[in-house]
Amino acid sequence: MIGLPTLGASVTSAVVTPSSGSGPAAIPEHCLVTGEIRPVDPQAPNIEFKVALPIQWNGKVVMFGGGGTNGVIPNVTGGALNTDGAVTPLGRGYAVFGSDSGHQGPGASFALNREAHLNYLGDALKKTRDAAMFIVRKSYGRAATRAYFMGTSSGGREALVVAGRWPTDWDGVVSLYPARNTTVLDLGLVAANQVLAAPGAFPNPAKRTVAYRAALAACDGLDGIKDGIISNLAGCYGAFRLESSTLDGAPVRCPNGADTGDACLSDAQLLALRKLDGPVEFGYTLANGESSFPGANVLTSDSGTPASSQLSYGSAPPKGATPYPGMSILTALAWEWARHMVTRDASYNALELDVTKPGRFAERLQDLSAFDTADRDLTGFAKRGGKVLLLHGTDDLLISARLTERYYGQLKETLEPAALAEMVRYYQVPGFGHSRGATFVMAWDQLTALENWVEKGVDPANSQVGVDTVGVPGRTRPLCVYPTWPRYRGAGDVNKAASFSCATK
Repeated sequence: MIGLPTLGASVTSAVVTPSSGSGPAAIPEHCLVTGEIRPVDPQAPNIEFKVALPIQWNGKVVMFGGGGTNGVIPNVTGGALNTDGAVTPLGRGYAVFGSDSGHQGPGASFALNREAHLNYLGDALKKTRDAAMFIVRKSYGRAATRAYFMGTSSGGREALVVAGRWPTDWDGVVSLYPARNTTVLDLGLVAANQVLAAPGAFPNPAKRTVAYRAALAACDGLDGIKDGIISNLAGCYGAFRLESSTLDGAPVRCPNGADTGDACLSDAQLLALRKLDGPVEFGYTLANGESSFPGANVLTSDSGTPASSQLSYGSAPPKGATPYPGMSILTALAWEWARHMVTRDASYNALELDVTKPGRFAERLQDLSAFDTADRDLTGFAKRGGKVLLLHGTDDLLISARLTERYYGQLKETLEPAALAEMVRYYQVPGFGHSRGATFVMAWDQLTALENWVEKGVDPANSQVGVDTVGVPGRTRPLCVYPTWPRYRGAGDVNKAASFSCATK
């Protein structure tokens, strides 16, 4: 039975697929079920979903979350993102399922329909879970013994939503760089685009590389070793000032603050970076109780490489129309949100949305922010004995790690210290961006860590290791529980996690 209103669900196909491939990515023999869940509102789209049912079932299930604005069913026969060459959930014998969150295709125009919007915000997760669990029970003749949810970005938000709204449905969740608190997040993204659109303010990728190299020169060694990763963020922010820094003996600030080329930054560009790094005070309190966006670690993050540039600030400043060459994903997401979720006007120029004085859109922002509290109270999940693996990279400029820091602080306010300690492990990964980058792109066997914690009581706090797949492929670092970070011990291979300890200073 589906626990939220629908007009029912149906299976549209069920195909037995033979095993294929080899190694960790091998796909075992399974039945791939495709289905749809029909909305109450005939104008809303269906929820389309898939369930992969292994012939050799281990008695457990995994649900995958989506990404961006969703609209695509996750690859249920593959692995979760950022895994360390681990065997896929399906390969381990899990029944795996996921959905498109209740609309098809990219963009956010679906939000013009209330039921579709509510499905995206979380309702589709419950509907999909219940439909998939029915199929699992009917297929194997018994219910699952364990249920896990794994998600990154929007899927990371979804992982926390299911833990908050339906705590008895899940034993554990993995939430990587969650795109949660979407009203505050998107107000921050709109404000960032406005900063970058100001005359002369946009620092192109080459200039952003200058800024990052200056930060590395000043701060890389603060964690005990110069390895291309700024791990001691607090120490860096206490000592580093971009506008007065030098690089290769030359001032980072252009002569007289004028824009004289890509080897330096103008006063307008230095100010823009400072604004992006600093908080955005809204001047009003949203329905979720928040009144600011905390900024992002712009001054210490690599946003100039092609791998990072598209996600963060692109190669061209924000404009009033979309799409256009050089546009960043950050800009595209902010525009979609402003046009379809706030103003509900597909032709609206998001650069005109004043985040400090929203005027006729103030009530709409209040309505939207009321949904952002669905994951705030995890008391029920704690009582159920659920476990949360929460992780964010410090170099993420699409979804600020500071938002997740704030969320973790809010959990401390709603949960007893003992309950929080039993339920959540929050890791911050220095140098890691939003699933991609050039400094440190981390892989980690999240599912094994969650399984061992839930099923065997093995606390992952001080035993997890991340593997770099891009910066120095194969190097490892300990995953340090927030607020600690990896400090070099003073001896040993700089590319081995064993040479580092988790420190606060």
